Amino acid sequence: MIPLAIPNLTGNEAQYLQDCIESGFVSSVGPFVTRLEKLAAVAAGAPHATATSSGTAGLHVALVAVGVKPGDLVILPSYTFIASANAIHQCGATPWLMDNAADRLTMDPDLVASELATHCTRKGEELIHKPSGRRVSALMPVHAIGQPADMDPLVDLARDHGLKVVADAAAALGSLYKDRFVGEFGADLSVLSFNGNKTFTSGGGGMILGDDADLIARVKHLSTTARNGPGYDHDMPGFNYRMTNIQAAVGCAQLERLGEFVAAKRHIQAAYNAALTETGLSLLPTPEGIESACWMAALLLDPHRHPDGDTVRAQLAERGVESRPFWRPMHHQAPYADAPRSPMTVCDALWPRVLSLPCSTDLSEDSQQAVITALKEILA
Repeated sequence: MIPLAIPNLTGNEAQYLQDCIESGFVSSVGPFVTRLEKLAAVAAGAPHATATSSGTAGLHVALVAVGVKPGDLVILPSYTFIASANAIHQCGATPWLMDNAADRLTMDPDLVASELATHCTRKGEELIHKPSGRRVSALMPVHAIGQPADMDPLVDLARDHGLKVVADAAAALGSLYKDRFVGEFGADLSVLSFNGNKTFTSGGGGMILGDDADLIARVKHLSTTARNGPGYDHDMPGFNYRMTNIQAAVGCAQLERLGEFVAAKRHIQAAYNAALTETGLSLLPTPEGIESACWMAALLLDPHRHPDGDTVRAQLAERGVESRPFWRPMHHQAPYADAPRSPMTVCDALWPRVLSLPCSTDLSEDSQQAVITALKEILA
């Protein structure tokens, strides 16, 4: 079976893990954690970074750090992985779900502006959602499959309405938005994931990026049990969201190969597009002004010409090719079925048509050609 997306662990991972074992630094204190934070900050163009135990933990503590409180609403695209919504829920808040832009997988700034104008009012310094009476406190853009959201208008909207911006940048390391790196897109905080299926993995783990030293210090304090000094003095409720030195050791070996891995992902995507264009198929387009990190190779099926996604996946599996559907939107998920939402015209038409294809960074040309041949046979 040609796998969908597996880690490439052919660098210094084994050596660095052995260093952890020999030094005894295997838990949440150790030099690899500090090294990974520095590597991630440089790679993302961010002045500051702090590591967490997962991307979801990073989103949760980032939202708490910027002031999201129980009862609040946080604006979120419906088309995302459920971890984005779960992090909001863990704050005691509720996602306010928004549709995609017509030309991309990410949140539509014009729609957000319209929803805010129609459904919100000011009450002192707070933005209030009129139908529910709740405070709207933050906006969470999601850089879907490594493709940056249209951040400039979203950040402008947030600033105009007094909202904080916490970006779910899980798989966006290596992407560019208007020639800016992911840590320079304008969010108050951006959160990376190093989960096992990401381009860069530490087995698990996350990283919070920001340019406000005090805010990053608050995040670090909250994520390390809000402990003051060497004793057991804690000044607020905190979280044990620390990354281990073992995780960070793997992450350091991965980020040393950032350019190589992103180039491999982009080459795989380009090869799919070149081979499939003649059949009328293509991967999801990249909007102007964006260079995607190409985390996943996402094919867009045509419901009028092609079998449904379940049929295509089953027939690919028969030919030894793993593929998967992509996210089921949040407004179709039981925990968030009653969350406030915009109309979902784009999202509802799009999500059943997306099919993820094999795209590991070490995918061979022969294996990719086998995937392409199988697809052409099925979709002919």
